[in-house]
This record gives sequence, structure tokens and C-alpha cells, in this order.
Amino acid sequence: MQLGTKGVVLSAKSLEEFDRVVVILTEGAGVVSAYAKGARRQKGSMAPATEQLSYGDFQLFRNRERTYVDRAEAENIFFGIRQDMDRLTLASYFCQLCRELIPEGESQPGYLHLMVNTLTLLDRGRMPLNQLKAVFELRLLTMAGYMPDLVACAGCGELGEGGIFFAPVSGVVYCGGCCPAPGVVATVPVAPGVFEAMRHIIYSEFERLFAFRLPEEGLAQLAGVSEAYLLAQVERVLPALSFYKTVCGK
Repeated sequence: MQLGTKGVVLSAKSLEEFDRVVVILTEGAGVVSAYAKGARRQKGSMAPATEQLSYGDFQLFRNRERTYVDRAEAENIFFGIRQDMDRLTLASYFCQLCRELIPEGESQPGYLHLMVNTLTLLDRGRMPLNQLKAVFELRLLTMAGYMPDLVACAGCGELGEGGIFFAPVSGVVYCGGCCPAPGVVATVPVAPGVFEAMRHIIYSEFERLFAFRLPEEGLAQLAGVSEAYLLAQVERVLPALSFYKTVCGK
């Protein structure tokens, strides 16, 4: 079976003298692990195209139980990301999330669209890191089947007075009157603007996904809430997230 597809390299591991095994987020087949024979030779297009974070065109060939990269041409290597440690570690975290949440072989072009757009904005350095991180986490979780319910209070069906409280484990919100007592259900208070931003990320059309603004303190709260929700859903340690927070001093 042969497949021509756009893709982003999520990870690349050297094998023997010149070979690599790469994990690619593809447009047509989800996450794919493939062998790139001779990819590390200095000549040719395979070397840059099979490095982590490279985006381009791939010609894949499946023979029995293995998939091979027959050809690869890099379209964007996101040079700006590679020149900045904060952005590079955040991009590596996005790669790990894709590997954690996107099933191998699932054909869903939206995953690649989200990844490429996020990396492009990260590469340009024109959007706060907290905003990019929260958008990517919440939208990827939503697409992967972990969409939180932010329509109304889980208790009364309204969102009246008394504030808004988000429960990371169950992914629901409560109004002040219905919020469970501390120790019964873990909740975090969410400012109205942050709550609207969460709704926007989850429910908006893709073309408007990044089109919102929050002050710095609001973005910090949004990043904290989205991260708490993600960790509650995946229920495991994410080394790339820990490394990003160490590098950024968070």
C-alpha cells in the first residue's frame, strides 16, 4: 500500500548509521510510525524532512507489518521555533500530546490542521505561549473525544450568580449555588472571561479558533485550567510538559 500525504514529524530516532524511525502525524492516516532508510545521509531531501517538527510531503509504503518512507520533502522546518528554547520545548510537548491522544491510523485531517496552524503561530512568535498551549490542549482533547460540557451548570442547568466553578475530573461546570463542598468534588474557580475563552476554544469554527484576547492574568488562569483538565483525563505523567515548565520556570 502506498500513501502520499502531508505530515508533521512528531519524533525521530536514529537507527544504525544512516537510518531513522519517525512518527508522523499525517493528513490521511493519523499517526504513523515509519522507517526512513538512509534519511541521515547529508545529501538529498530526506535528512531535513525527517527531523522532529518538519512539515512537508511524504510518500509512504507499507510492506507487511512495516511502513517505510519512500520520499520526503520538507515544506517548513519552523526555524523560529528551533531558535528559542521556550518555544521548542512547547512544540515538543504538542508532539507528545499528539502521540498520546491521536490513535494510529485514524483518518482525521483536522488533527494535522490544528498542529500546523499552532506551530505556525508559535514559529512567528506573535501570540502568548499560554494562549497557544491552552488552545491546543482543549481543542485536541475535544477532537479526541474528551470534550468538556461547558453549556450550563451541571446542577441546575443555569449559570447565575455566585461565580463559575470547573471540575477537571468530570469536565463540567457549576454555579456558585450548586458547587459541591470542598473535598467532595475538586473544582477551580474560573473568571467569566476565561470561561468564555474556554467555550470559544471548544465550540468555535476552526477559522476563528485563536481569535480571542485575554489579559495576562486571564491567560495564566486559562492555561492552568486547561492543563488541569488534560492531566485529569490522561491520568499519567507527561515528561515533555514537565520539561517545558522547568525551562520556562513555571
